[in-house]
Amino acid sequence: MALKNHYLSELLRATIQRNKGEPEFIQAVAEVFETLEPVIEKRQDLVEAGVLERLVEPERQIIFRVPWVDDNGKVQVNRGFRVQYNSAIGPYKGGIRLHPSVYLGIVKFLGFEQVFKNSLTTLPMGGGKGGSDFDPKGKSDGEVMRFCQSFMTELYRHIGSTCDVPAGDTGTGAREIGYMFGQYKRLTNEFTGVLTGKGLMYGGSLGRKEATGYGLCYFTEEMLRANGKSFKDKIVVISGSGNVAIYAAEKATELGAKVVALSDSAGYIYDPSGVDLDYIKQLKEVERKRIKEYVSLHSDAKYIEGCTGIWTIPCDIALPCATQNEIDKKSAEILVKNGCFTVAEGANMPSTPEAIAVYLQNGVLYGPGKAANAGGVTVSGLEMSQNSARLSWTFEEVDEKKPQGSLVWKVTIWQALI
Repeated sequence: MALKNHYLSELLRATIQRNKGEPEFIQAVAEVFETLEPVIEKRQDLVEAGVLERLVEPERQIIFRVPWVDDNGKVQVNRGFRVQYNSAIGPYKGGIRLHPSVYLGIVKFLGFEQVFKNSLTTLPMGGGKGGSDFDPKGKSDGEVMRFCQSFMTELYRHIGSTCDVPAGDTGTGAREIGYMFGQYKRLTNEFTGVLTGKGLMYGGSLGRKEATGYGLCYFTEEMLRANGKSFKDKIVVISGSGNVAIYAAEKATELGAKVVALSDSAGYIYDPSGVDLDYIKQLKEVERKRIKEYVSLHSDAKYIEGCTGIWTIPCDIALPCATQNEIDKKSAEILVKNGCFTVAEGANMPSTPEAIAVYLQNGVLYGPGKAANAGGVTVSGLEMSQNSARLSWTFEEVDEKKPQGSLVWKVTIWQALI
């Protein structure tokens, strides 16, 4: 990526040199620098104050060992991370990702993205992120519990309701948060709002599970409405099949669209008559099975191995909700060729810079993840508020608190900057 501004170009070069072997983090920084070029040209005071030099360096990076015992009595060892990226406007806030691909560069990239996302919610939350290279897939409840307890035995020293409030992310759902919260409570002798995404019986918020997917569709609907369009009667393709994807599919369907595809890490399903969400919820939330099982009860649907092919399905709206860099230039070009006119990101940085260039060159409405998927952390912030006040709001109260007035502004400013 060639930056025109000399200051930003030199700072990016220094950042690359200082963070070798972390391509996701460098990609995230480069994208932000590119959008900030017109700002830096007008705001020399930001340069003089060293704001961006501080922005590309986390306040704190914590790496620790996580030993746990599997069901065969054998000791396993994983690596845990917490990057407390920026606390300028509030306590660090960001999820815990459990996936074999997790390493320091991934966690730094996610924490960097979280700083901007959290500030866009207008709630007083800083940015942070954590995780481990532990893979919960295929593990028993006992193994997941023992890992989570060991993970929290170290992490608890570095977090707190007014310091750092982790949440869920890929691989970390209500089960994992429950195990971690129980261990935190045991170690500290405190019942406090230190984690979000908790169960409803111990301080969780109604609407949190649905929040990121619903928020993605609220954002997309506003973006469509500002351009004389809507979800009604549109064909939608969504990658992923976790909370974000499932509840994006649910809300898109409520808004009149037909969702025809979902995926997991092994492959994707295509159901031209519309995905059966009740069965998907049963498979993924209750039975914890692979999405390929869907076709056993839906003879008209197809299952295809591999994930990238999902973007070859003709659609009006694409909602990538799986992982970073899942849409490359080739996939973006196929989307455009097949008539897709809107892409909004439910995942963090799911489009490569080359893919984004294809969207913009072809007039595709584009909702960057920093704004489009901020619904989840927004409700996490509201969960923190409920915990602090010892209150529990209804689903309708939580849903109504989405920042409606700022959504069109978010679309406009991000479209203008990129």
